[in-house]
Amino acid sequence: MPQWLQLMADSLPTLLWAGLIFTVPLTLLSFVLGLLLGLVTALVRLFAPAPFVAVARFYVWVIRGTPLLVQLFVIFYGLPSMNILLDAFPAALIGFTLNIGAYTSEIIRATISSVPRGQWEAAYSIGMSWSQVMRRTILPQATRVAIPPLSNTFISLVKDTSLAAAITVPELFQTAQRIVATTYEPLILYIEAALIYLAMSSVLSALQARLEHRFARYGGFLEARA
Repeated sequence: MPQWLQLMADSLPTLLWAGLIFTVPLTLLSFVLGLLLGLVTALVRLFAPAPFVAVARFYVWVIRGTPLLVQLFVIFYGLPSMNILLDAFPAALIGFTLNIGAYTSEIIRATISSVPRGQWEAAYSIGMSWSQVMRRTILPQATRVAIPPLSNTFISLVKDTSLAAAITVPELFQTAQRIVATTYEPLILYIEAALIYLAMSSVLSALQARLEHRFARYGGFLEARA
């Protein structure tokens, strides 16, 4: 076996373990919490009083207007100057959650706004409350529209978790960096890490396609093509 291939084979279990222990949990927790935050933010922007809308818009403006890496540095390296000390993983989780929350809030806000006004009026006309209208009529329709962009956000998050290496989270990419520091083979190890990210993204893209097909609108492109 060639030396480069042997090195990849030897490092693969370590990289996969780092991905399983840190990358996957960080991705899933950040996305779920960020999705909940995004839903709340979107509802605030659509239905809350003006002062709350202003706060939500400011949050989205700040997060979308600054790099994710800078946000992570502010949380992990900046907050200690205010006597707020966070371990690397919680700091990364907070940073990714805030980032995902801002972007998903725009997706959710747009999809809720895309539901025709007649759907609201029809639901109210049969005696539904606002919460019932949202739960039974609006959100199910908005979910179909939101599936593709939310899936893309999730796939991007898988790759973005590599930025957590900058704040010492021992996820997949930082583990690759540590192996490089001992083997002095950056090209091979970084290509291997890239292939692992590519494999994860490919699996998620295939799942996204199946999910989109299942939630395709009646008479939509996917069903017409089928």
